[in-house]
Amino acid sequence: MTRVLQRFINQVQLQFGPFNSTTQRRWKKPAVTSQTRLEDRTRDYKLDTLMVNYRKLNLILRLHELMSARRRGPFVSVQIMSRWNKIVGLNVPIGGFLNKYPHVFDVFPHPIRKNICCKLTSKMKSLLEEERIAISDMEFDNVIRVKKLLMMSVSGSLHIHALRLIQRELGLPDDFRESILGKYDEFELVDLEIVRLADKDCVDEDLKVAEVEKWREKEYNEKWLSDFETKYAFPINFPTGFKIKAGFKGKLKDWQRLPYVKPYEKKDVFRASTCGGIERFEKRAVGILHELLSLTVEKMVEVERLVHFKKDFGLPVNFRELILKHPGIFYISTRGCTQMVFLREAYSKDCLVSPNPVYVVRRNMLDLVLLKSRNTRELKRPREAKENVGDQNRGEVVVDDFVTSILEKEF
Repeated sequence: MTRVLQRFINQVQLQFGPFNSTTQRRWKKPAVTSQTRLEDRTRDYKLDTLMVNYRKLNLILRLHELMSARRRGPFVSVQIMSRWNKIVGLNVPIGGFLNKYPHVFDVFPHPIRKNICCKLTSKMKSLLEEERIAISDMEFDNVIRVKKLLMMSVSGSLHIHALRLIQRELGLPDDFRESILGKYDEFELVDLEIVRLADKDCVDEDLKVAEVEKWREKEYNEKWLSDFETKYAFPINFPTGFKIKAGFKGKLKDWQRLPYVKPYEKKDVFRASTCGGIERFEKRAVGILHELLSLTVEKMVEVERLVHFKKDFGLPVNFRELILKHPGIFYISTRGCTQMVFLREAYSKDCLVSPNPVYVVRRNMLDLVLLKSRNTRELKRPREAKENVGDQNRGEVVVDDFVTSILEKEF
């Protein structure tokens, strides 16, 4: 009988009441994981809005890649483009999306077949050409970026597919394997997908200086701080509304003074058994991630693509959890269906503090996308002029640039 009662008590959850008020009930402490940190973080709405706008630009650039892959002409039928929704990740009808951005897409009827076609406007084409020229002009800077990434790796080598995933963030051309890795003697292609430095010993010492070390020198000279305070410190910029808990400032001050192996130093990694080994190892990971983001053009990288650098950099850590532990240095935006990490010190609101030519061109593309249907009078004037010429010719065909290529192929 007693066994039956014990089973009944174990199966039935006792609630607090007058007969069991003395029963002790234990509550589990909520687990602190990367997901809970991601949900409870202080949001930066400027960077989140920027991420939403960049998603629109990325959709347009993806459509441009598919349109340029077609060999029949500089335009594509809208009916064919409607099949690309799943490829691009577009959740709305293609016709409404194209009409939403008249400064980017020129929608017109085919002069012979009369079906609706689409091509990029002259403004968007000129901006794409400016981006290509800006990337080709910074070829020397791209060589330095790749060299610095190879210098940070443990073995002095990197997988080319990892570079290919962030080639747009680094400002590399599409054919960087031939135009940069295969062109310069500093690089040696070990395999089809592995590149390494040809001579590890003959490396300029100036390249071993990280961007954060330049900031430390500036802080030391301008603010008259001691070397003990700035030798291993990082710039900290908390978002608006960030709640500082009790004891947080003291822990942050101790972390800023904690010594670590810098990104370009080749020393033995601290073990977990040593004093402060885990903290120093994590701070080294923060330093490498900080330097990687500093080498990018727009100071941001998708979090999932950082995983491909774990093995080469010798960092078996959870990058998302590491980023969320340091909200004053990094910020993760989950808007735009991707998790993008920003270098907080590089941004003032939603603009770069130190812009570069490639960033300026891409910002102009973004401004053109954000115009949407505003200021469309300039787009209507050329069409009205063509209609007037057609009326004067009394029905004669007005030959345009895109019509010429069609007529040559049809006849």
